[in-house]
Amino acid sequence: MQRDALNIWMIILIVCLTIVVSCAPPGIYHTVQPGQTLYSIAKTYGIEEGRLARINHVGDPTQLKVNQKLYIPGATQLRKVPVTVSSSTQPQVHNPASNTAAERPRQPQPSKNTGTAKTPAETSRPATTSGPVKGFFIWPVKGKLLNKFGAQGQKVYKGIEIAVPSGTPVVAAASGKVIYSGNAISGYGNLVILEHSDSFFSVYGYNQKNLVKMNDHVGQGEKIALSGAPPSGQSARLHFEIRKGKSAVDPILYLP
Repeated sequence: MQRDALNIWMIILIVCLTIVVSCAPPGIYHTVQPGQTLYSIAKTYGIEEGRLARINHVGDPTQLKVNQKLYIPGATQLRKVPVTVSSSTQPQVHNPASNTAAERPRQPQPSKNTGTAKTPAETSRPATTSGPVKGFFIWPVKGKLLNKFGAQGQKVYKGIEIAVPSGTPVVAAASGKVIYSGNAISGYGNLVILEHSDSFFSVYGYNQKNLVKMNDHVGQGEKIALSGAPPSGQSARLHFEIRKGKSAVDPILYLP
């Protein structure tokens, strides 16, 4: 009797598993190709970008790697995803705590710095002619410039740090699309990343609170966050970067 009961339960379990497997939504794996972004992949397959990121444990959408496999739930066949970013300019965000002198960037440095977030008149124009002209971006906050772009002793800053009281409104430096809003990237606290035209990105870190979410479209000067302090416990400030794809560029050269 016990053996018969055990056999019956085994049959029930097998049937249930069969039903679960047969009812599971189909899906495929898409292999990331050069120039493809999480946004373009999600749009091509008709899935919400945030959901695609969660399913594939993508904490930072700017750090997709070529040949990385993404699971696309509900898809039954591969689709051709358009190339939206040059393969040599796909962005990467680096942990500011890991910056060392060995990572010194090759971008030109401004000749002098006044010590405030007001750009000195003698600052040179950007060397690149393919990107936005000086003044395409605006200052996200106004305050004292604590750390400028480039090598500072044993550290190399990928952006600038501006001293402002916690809770100060942070505005979008240029119109764009929110491709990241969260706190999963170590060293930045609450972080917002905007995508702009011509493969440019702007990064806003150490926020007390983010006011935008992924896929939001914001206009230049629109409030996107409230400033805070670094996770390391330093004084209140905003971490701000401008990137041309993978390359961090000196924000001073692009600000008015």
